[in-house]
Amino acid sequence: MWNFDYCSTGAISALLNENGLSMTKRFGQNFLVSSSALEKIAGLSGAKAGTKVWEIGPGIGALTSCLIKTGADVTAFEIDHGFCRILSEKAFHDTPNFTLIEGDVLKTWENEFSAGKAPDVICANLPYNVGSVLIASLIEKRCIPELMVFTLQSEVVRRICAKTGDNQYSGFSVLTSMDYDSTEVMKLKPGCFWPAPNVDSSVVVMKKKTQSIVEEDLADQFISLVRILFSQRRKTIKNNLRTLYASATVEQILAKCKLSGLERAETLSPEEIRELALTLRSHLKHQSISHPV
Repeated sequence: MWNFDYCSTGAISALLNENGLSMTKRFGQNFLVSSSALEKIAGLSGAKAGTKVWEIGPGIGALTSCLIKTGADVTAFEIDHGFCRILSEKAFHDTPNFTLIEGDVLKTWENEFSAGKAPDVICANLPYNVGSVLIASLIEKRCIPELMVFTLQSEVVRRICAKTGDNQYSGFSVLTSMDYDSTEVMKLKPGCFWPAPNVDSSVVVMKKKTQSIVEEDLADQFISLVRILFSQRRKTIKNNLRTLYASATVEQILAKCKLSGLERAETLSPEEIRELALTLRSHLKHQSISHPV
């Protein structure tokens, strides 16, 4: 494998200059240059021979090299063409357990997933401008591997780990708690990266629950309901529900769930939202049977 010092900012700068490359703010690029952090993150992934690992935004391959050394089969998604050239022509050009998917991961991961190449683990130093969007996309489209380990902006990690009533609790918190138990395991100061970002970062481990909060056939209804309830946080859940459902329907659903409707979304637990989704589905199904078009 390529012998490169991924923790030397001088070596990285020289490599970029040699290849006519520069860091792109548009892609949220910050290289993790702490060897201890890289090794710990790879260890947290539990990757070993035969493990199918997806890595998003590998850059020039720092975390990738740690994952490949475990014997795992690593599929890396990279949008930057220059970095792709380094990965495929220099870093891992003759590495059999490495596959590179070039392009925007938000547009390419579904092709891999639908082709039966679902990962066992997703492990990544996620670009800040895509992190929460990607995680939401994976869960909403039911790509839910046993383990996900991400380095993200600390604020995003706090939202992932937030519980009902916490200041950071949001629709994103509910979505991630649907299938995962999440734990912030490590904080990373800006100096762990090059260039240093102007925010702190954290590593979050998302371990798949033995049983999801929501039945699989209710997942789409639950996810849609979360979007509705948190669409306007200052409004009551009754008013948010009324944007899509008739007032009479809303009143009946709330009554069955023993809710006044004056609650705000951030006061509801994921389990309460699941009960609301289940009741709503049952009510709408009954209506369609009773009043066929």
